[in-house]
Amino acid sequence: MTKNITSEKILVLDFGSQYAQLIARRVREQNVYCEIVRHNISAERVREIQPMGIILSGGPSSVYEEGAPQCDSGIFHLGIPVLGICYGIHQMTHHLGGKVIGVPTREYGHSVMSVAKASPLWENVSENTTVWMSHGDQIGELPEGFEVLGKTDTCDCAAIGHQTLPLFGLQFHPEVTHSVEGEQILKNFLLNVCGCHGTWRLEDFERITIEKMRETIGDNRVICGLSGGVDSSVVAALLYKAIGDKLSCILVDNGLLRKNEASGVIELFTEHFHTDLHVVNAQELFLSQLAGITEPQEKRRRIGKAFIDCFASEAKKIENAKFLAQGTLYPDVIESGGAPDGPAATIKLHHNVGGLPKDLKFELVEPLRDLFKDEVRRLGLQLGLPESMVWRHPFPGPGLAVRCLGEVTEEKLSVLREADAIVLEELNNADLYRKTSQTFAVLLPVQSVGVMGDARTYENALAIRSVDTNDFMTADWSRLPYDVLARMSTRIINEIKGINRVVYDISSKPPATIEWE
Repeated sequence: MTKNITSEKILVLDFGSQYAQLIARRVREQNVYCEIVRHNISAERVREIQPMGIILSGGPSSVYEEGAPQCDSGIFHLGIPVLGICYGIHQMTHHLGGKVIGVPTREYGHSVMSVAKASPLWENVSENTTVWMSHGDQIGELPEGFEVLGKTDTCDCAAIGHQTLPLFGLQFHPEVTHSVEGEQILKNFLLNVCGCHGTWRLEDFERITIEKMRETIGDNRVICGLSGGVDSSVVAALLYKAIGDKLSCILVDNGLLRKNEASGVIELFTEHFHTDLHVVNAQELFLSQLAGITEPQEKRRRIGKAFIDCFASEAKKIENAKFLAQGTLYPDVIESGGAPDGPAATIKLHHNVGGLPKDLKFELVEPLRDLFKDEVRRLGLQLGLPESMVWRHPFPGPGLAVRCLGEVTEEKLSVLREADAIVLEELNNADLYRKTSQTFAVLLPVQSVGVMGDARTYENALAIRSVDTNDFMTADWSRLPYDVLARMSTRIINEIKGINRVVYDISSKPPATIEWE
């Protein structure tokens, strides 16, 4: 599908950097399409793809160590502009005859780079600009034909460029916000060096993807599993626009959803999108599978199996169904080893419908596999999905079962569902929903003494969890205002029978995880 997205494409060679995805996102922010590929993609394959430019990412290795990841040196001789970042500049230096050396102390943090020579990279960039360093090696000897373009107090080769070829290297990370003018430097590489025009738009992605799906699907039917989450909803909306009544959606109501969640999905995809929606009411089945189970992983396993059984059973009832749509995103493909020029992706089961019986024999349709999460949200708005759904906080596949610690019962789920609704209502009332990354309630298997009126109580404790994060790999607890927390606590204790104590989780990830189970 990506071959027809745009004629302007940048390849990011990933050497294991934590910032590889961030580089790709920064490129796309300049309206230039970008793909992440394996570091050892062949020069011949690059020539076939015909990118406008190549970016070599950073990485944790030292280029001179045995077994360190290496690129195909032929990419430097294709005439295609190349920008090496951190480990990428070391790759360029190493393969073109220069020397990379270790430094006594790893440099990590802010530094000031002074422009040493004019370059297309420095258009609208200050002569002294703050950059972000993170390296243990640096250039000891330049390759032939290269010159220094920028330096810092601790690094004489903070930026380099070839005198005649479009080859550039940066010791610092322009993709992170700590590099104050890093965005401008990347923009200069894309526009001034690569000759990109910044013409890629999500509107083009939508149009081309719809054309491709119509061609692929033909007169067959597509099944899409709906969860109420952002990804599955955007997939369904995109498919509906592409193939209309040839789309069938399945919603498995497992009794583990948030308050009014199932009814909201049903309303949206029957009244607004008019899809063929199949609702499987399976609350009793899931609760029976969870009876007496307290171990978190066993909960997940049982929920996953019950879901697959329900989904497969309903799917068999849908005639002429040849395709199964999944909300696979670009980070899922990358993390699963399915980057272009690599082996097929092994999709993570907690993101998608995995483990379906082989006799169903569906072909996969993954229309979002080229997009990042923020692009999916923008596409959702473009397709007419309500903002409340597009900007919805992440919700775990096992639902409230992993936020109801200990044994899951219908009574405990009811208490948790009402408390969670109050937390989110007050968060929205304070205009904080979009300013936090994930906020929810957790019902604890802990009873404590309380006093209500003149009576002594011995009831449940509830924890409120709210985090701020860019990537969900790390997260910090949200500094919610005390008055907002007070309203949440007061309402929960006053309005919900069974809770007499509310606590706020102030642990970060790591060491804690975002979810409690």
